Amino acid sequence: MQYWQQQNWSGHVRFHAARAHCPSSIAELQALVAQATKVRVIGSRHCFHDIADTDGDLIWLGSLQEPPVIDADARQVTLHGGMSYEQLCPLLEAAGWALPNLPSLKHVTVVGACMTSTHGSGDQNGQLATAIARLELVQPDGSLRVLERGRDGDAFHAAAISMGTLGVVARLTLDLVPSFQVQQDCFERLPLERYLADFDAVSGAAYSVSAFTTWQQDWIDTVWLKRRLPSAQPTSFHGAMPGPTGTPPTDRVLTPCGVPGAWHERLPHYAFNDALAVGDELQSEYFVDREHAPAAIRAVVGLRAGLAPILGLSEVRTMAGDDLWLSCTQGRPTVGIHFNWLKKGPEVEAFLPTLEAALAPFGARPHLGKLFALTPAELAGVYPRWREFAALARRWDPAGKFSNAFLERHLFPAL
Repeated sequence: MQYWQQQNWSGHVRFHAARAHCPSSIAELQALVAQATKVRVIGSRHCFHDIADTDGDLIWLGSLQEPPVIDADARQVTLHGGMSYEQLCPLLEAAGWALPNLPSLKHVTVVGACMTSTHGSGDQNGQLATAIARLELVQPDGSLRVLERGRDGDAFHAAAISMGTLGVVARLTLDLVPSFQVQQDCFERLPLERYLADFDAVSGAAYSVSAFTTWQQDWIDTVWLKRRLPSAQPTSFHGAMPGPTGTPPTDRVLTPCGVPGAWHERLPHYAFNDALAVGDELQSEYFVDREHAPAAIRAVVGLRAGLAPILGLSEVRTMAGDDLWLSCTQGRPTVGIHFNWLKKGPEVEAFLPTLEAALAPFGARPHLGKLFALTPAELAGVYPRWREFAALARRWDPAGKFSNAFLERHLFPAL
């Protein structure tokens, strides 16, 4: 079996597909879906639970033979459902175009990131699915359903982030912006109280801002400011110290600090030396209304004793709000608090209810592609369209061809 048929990236979730397929054309994909009883699609395998698993047919779209098509007049690009950001972005850059926002790592598929509300960073930047203008979905009978922003209303807003429940995304069209340059600047030991008191100024200091911490000290360990050029390089930053420039040695290729580069080389945080190797971490992330960010961060600080033995690093980022049904940022400017756990699955799972209880007063939404413990009722309480989405998925796919154990546990019990 090929690597993508067996397990997720972190290696703690095994897949159970009876058959695996690599279609080379949309027509072949349509035929596969029409003939199958159960179907799920796998991307970069970077989800941290069984959202991609199936006991039926598992499909990988990376072999589709369709180059991306750029429409310069519309400022859009159309690509197939198996393309990664790492494949797409250099082609856009060569043509003078860019995407407004990117995920932290480049090798993930565009569709996989969008379908789970992966988000990137920046006060004025929408999460990744907000760039979608058009979707082509293979339906249970193999037909194509086309949805366009501005034309198809609720159906489009539901499908843009749909966890694979409304069909297989064969193609999607994304909005583009002219290419731009970015420089990442690094500051260290930002005093925690200054960070909380100056939160708006810190998060608005650059095109994209990330704050990294272990929560074990009274400071933020590192802040990465990804500023769009031309703009002045800051010489001081809210009591933090300037960090090193260049690329520090690590098991990953980190984005260099202090060196200008193209948007697609600076907005992601890192690339893996070996993207196919088994990952040595687990992840969770929770999203709160921006107005609650300082209080939510204080709540996490209060858990530092419980976090110490199981957490590698946290990252705090901001995003603009939107109107997509299952968006982590639906209806509100948002702050995401990310947790890179050590690979201690039982201990992490035991701690998640404590973490979620601390964040519950702030209406925290979990990242749908990462570990969480919320019940279906709790998910419906923080995602306002959760039940409505579940009902739509049942209408479009009454036999549950695109469902799996994850969805039957978390989505459909909310009906």
